[in-house]
Amino acid sequence: MTGTIAKLSFWGVRGSTPTVDPATWRYGGNTPCLELIAPDGTQFILDCGTGLRMLGSRWTAPNAGAGAETHIFVTHYHWDHIQGIPFFSPLYTENNEFHFYSFRSKFLGRDSLKQVFEAQMALPYFPVDLSAMNAKRKFKEIAGGDSFTIRENKITARWLNHPQGCLGFRIETPAGTVAYATDNEPGDPKLDESLRELAKGADILVNDAQYTPEQLASTRRGWGHSSWLEGVRLAREAGAKMLVLFHHDPDSTDRMVDSLLRQARDEFDLVFAASEGMVISLGGAAEKIEAHMPGRRTALRQTARFRARVCGLTEGGHPFEEETVVRDLSLQGASISLKHSPRLQSELQVTMETPGADGLQSMRLRGYVVRIDAGEEKGQTSVGVVFTD
Repeated sequence: MTGTIAKLSFWGVRGSTPTVDPATWRYGGNTPCLELIAPDGTQFILDCGTGLRMLGSRWTAPNAGAGAETHIFVTHYHWDHIQGIPFFSPLYTENNEFHFYSFRSKFLGRDSLKQVFEAQMALPYFPVDLSAMNAKRKFKEIAGGDSFTIRENKITARWLNHPQGCLGFRIETPAGTVAYATDNEPGDPKLDESLRELAKGADILVNDAQYTPEQLASTRRGWGHSSWLEGVRLAREAGAKMLVLFHHDPDSTDRMVDSLLRQARDEFDLVFAASEGMVISLGGAAEKIEAHMPGRRTALRQTARFRARVCGLTEGGHPFEEETVVRDLSLQGASISLKHSPRLQSELQVTMETPGADGLQSMRLRGYVVRIDAGEEKGQTSVGVVFTD
């Protein structure tokens, strides 16, 4: 797969209901929506939660020109996985064409997904009806066990354990394989095996981690979700290379997700917590899997020059400590140049020396790595940090 690259982008990562709580802004509050661009340019969208609106607002039509198509896979019909559909602006543009895939619900019968479209935009729930959508739309019913190809890519669907039914999807591209298994609860032997088949040897496994192991064993049993611990077990058993914790609970603050991530990283080497804006690149000349966050500003910034000492973990998991200078500072974070390259989403301890009435004073802050870029100077890494203390 040398020279081929697939990119997986996260537009919505929250489960059950969107959140606007400031305590959840770092990982994001939009409900599930992922975008996969395969090496041949085919665009796949996984689920249509409120993150779909964000994708639509930054839309660039794939394979620009006549016959451009996008393939959208809907895992199931619960609100958090479909509520972005009426707000997806590309559906209102005539020259776009979308292929939708999902299963026939025993509660809805034939043309289930088409019915979902129509019901969401029916009076009195929405100001315009389905006729306002000018894009071409095609619907295909699939079921667990189905497998088919779209250009150079093989798609496999498997049933997951979730109330009213749910599908997981495996997309095999020339650059590698992505397994998407949201909304699944362990405990059904047949469906557990189905999930292992879906995840077997995947380069990237996106797995439900809404609850803690303690919640899953007690108050949330039967609700159709999983935990970070079950995700680690699955990744090990299936031989997956990277695990992404997904479908964060609406009541889980950023710090709570940080805690789940730390526990998961103690048990499995390559783990990330899904975060809005995160992009994972797969393949390329080095045949690597790399995660990064695009730069984004959430507060006014000022050019600064504070001496600082930074402690953290490298990408390889080794502790480091170094002296540096903070050059870019806001109320919420900073940009720091480092010789070391810390792991994305890892914790850093930053101690800055600031001038005071009695000379230099130390200010100790804790933060998390949200962005890693090449530094301006050779051998340096520019690290974006969000402070939590």
